Parts: sequence; structure tokens; C-alpha cells
Amino acid sequence: MRKFPGFWNKNNEGPPDLDEVFKDLNQKLNRLFGGKGGSGAPRGTSPAPQPLPVAPILGIVALIWLGSGFYIVDQGSRGVVLRFGQHVETTMPGPRWHLPFPIESIENVNLEQVRTIEMGYRSFEGETARSKELRESLMLTDDENIIDLQVAVQYNLKSVEDYQFSNRSTEESVRGVAETAIREIVGKSKMDFVLYEGRDDVAARAKKLMQDMLDRYKSGINVVNVTMQNAQPPEQVQAAFDDAVKAKQDLERQKNEGQAYANDVIPKARGTASRLTEEAAGYKLRVENEAKGNADRFEQVLTQYNKAPEVTRQRLYLDAQEHVLSNTSKVLVDQKGSNSLLYLPLDKLMTISGAPGNAATAPAATTEKPAQEPQADSSTLDRSRDAMRTRDREYR
Repeated sequence: MRKFPGFWNKNNEGPPDLDEVFKDLNQKLNRLFGGKGGSGAPRGTSPAPQPLPVAPILGIVALIWLGSGFYIVDQGSRGVVLRFGQHVETTMPGPRWHLPFPIESIENVNLEQVRTIEMGYRSFEGETARSKELRESLMLTDDENIIDLQVAVQYNLKSVEDYQFSNRSTEESVRGVAETAIREIVGKSKMDFVLYEGRDDVAARAKKLMQDMLDRYKSGINVVNVTMQNAQPPEQVQAAFDDAVKAKQDLERQKNEGQAYANDVIPKARGTASRLTEEAAGYKLRVENEAKGNADRFEQVLTQYNKAPEVTRQRLYLDAQEHVLSNTSKVLVDQKGSNSLLYLPLDKLMTISGAPGNAATAPAATTEKPAQEPQADSSTLDRSRDAMRTRDREYR
């Protein structure tokens, strides 16, 4: 077996001598750092003890200690440097250096990280179920009704110094401020407003009130968003509220149907009224124009009458007769040299000649009542004679 000098006693019995072990280690360190070892000394004599090189060791330790002061601040974060527990500076993102521990210490604070607190419920990581916190969620409205609200608040940081040195428990502070703001707003609002049409308004007002309160506390917190996760009446009266909601929905549906019917009928009525108005305006314009034309024509006739009264009177008479006789089927023939008018039933003759199928029935009809036609002819002649006498008197 190989034997190492100095590790065993002279008789090679018993455990190694600790003094010899330390001496051998000292010699190796001296050779390692450039010192002279005791390999040239006689075998029987022990070498003289050499002191350890303390300066190089202290230099290496100092370099390691100073190197431990380098650190990197991530993007969106700030480095808070503490010297013996007192805040010295806040460093920006990038590689930095500070006096190593225990003189100075560094804390990285993420400003852009969005944190979330839950008020009225608690959700567990990896689970979809929620546990209600009735102490936080049950609130009293202005009309003395109780509602169950669940709110989620998202926030980040805007001041590292206030966040680090003005708060003890940031999450509990934000939760307490959120509960205070929500209760104040709900307590001043009606139940229907909070449950239905005013949910967004309640969330916006709560966000503003929370931010004002946190700024007064110098918390260094910026409220990003307030979301109403759930708003409902208590479970004990949920069925009654569901019935009320259905009734309101039916009411809104009927209102919408009535509005749709009104939107269909009213435009039609307006269109009809507009059409009648336009037609009346057109009729008015036509009557006015006809009246103006008649007046102008009368003035022209009057002018001509003043110039030649007899000619104008005769012309008017002939025009009137032409207008009247053009609308009748009777034919009047004036015989010269006599005051009598000869009446001929030309209309009946034209009717008989126009209907050949009735030619056989016409003579029969004539033969059946031969006595009536002369009476009709004589009465017609009498009326014609009277008319002519009247016109003669007028001319005279």
C-alpha cells in the first residue's frame, strides 16, 4: 500500500495526525500561490510554517462581492434601491449596479402588470366554480331593496414610491375601497336602475370614485377597469323577480309592436293627407285660372259689345244655341218665311237605321200607337212656336 508521509504516525498505526494534515495543506496552498514549499527539506525534519496569502483571497472575494451588485430591471418595471432600508433611488429599465448586500438592496416592481381583485365572490385557480362572499355582495338600494352584486376590479401601478412605502396590504386596500365606493353608489340608486339599465353607469361611477379615494390615500394605484360580473336579487326572492322581469319584457314587446304599427300607419296617413292637399291645391289653381280666363273673356266680350251691341248680342245668342244644341240628339230646322218650326224625329230614324235587327219591330211599334205621335209632334211644335215668338219680341 502507498504511504503518504505525515498522514500516519511513525508506527503506521492509529488515525492520521491533524497537525500534519494542516501542515501539508498549507504547503500546497503556498505552492499554488507562488510560495516555496518544503519539498527540499530533509525528510526527517518538518518544514517551517508559511503564512497564507490573504491579499489575493480578499481581492477575489471583493470582486465577487462587487459583482453581486449588478442587476437588470425588466421592461415595464422599476428598480427600488434601498440603502440600509432607506429609499435611495428608483432606477429605470436596463442593466444597473448598486452597492452589494448588506449595504444596499434592490426590489423590482412591475408597473404595467394588471392585477385583479374580486369583491363579492372568490374564484379559485384552475376551477370554474365560484364561492360567494355574502358579507361583501349583499347591498341595500335607495328604495330599501337588497341586491347581490359581484364586482371585479383591475388595476396597475402609477407610482412606485407610494406603492412601496404608503401601503401595507395593497390588495385588501383596493378591495375595501371598491366595496365602499360600490355601496355608496348603490345606496343612492334604485334597484331597477342597478339591475338593468344602469349597470354600466354604476361601474363607471364606481371607477371614478375609487380612483379619487386611492389618490387621496397616496396609494400609487391606477384603476384600469371596474366590471359588474353579476347583479341579481337575493336567491330567496329570485322567482318573484323573474316573473316581474317577464312582465316587463311583455310590456316592452307590446310597446314595440304598437310602435311598429304606428310607424306603418302614420306614414300612409301622412302620404294620403299630402296627396289630398296637393290635389286641393291643384283644384284651387285650376278654378282660379278658369275664373281668371272667364273674366278676361268677359272683359273682351264687353269691349266688343260696347263697340257693336247688336252684332255682339246676335253672336252670343248663336254661340249659346250652338252650345246647347250640340249636346242634344234633336234636330231643329228653321223654315224661311214662316214662324213655325218643323220638328223631325231624326234621332229615332237614325236609331232605327242603325239597328237593322229592329227594322221589323219598328213598323209594328208605329202601327200600335198611331195616335200618340201626332200628339207629341203637335206639342213640340207648340213649344217651338212659343220660343220663336219670345225671341222675336226680344229682337224687337
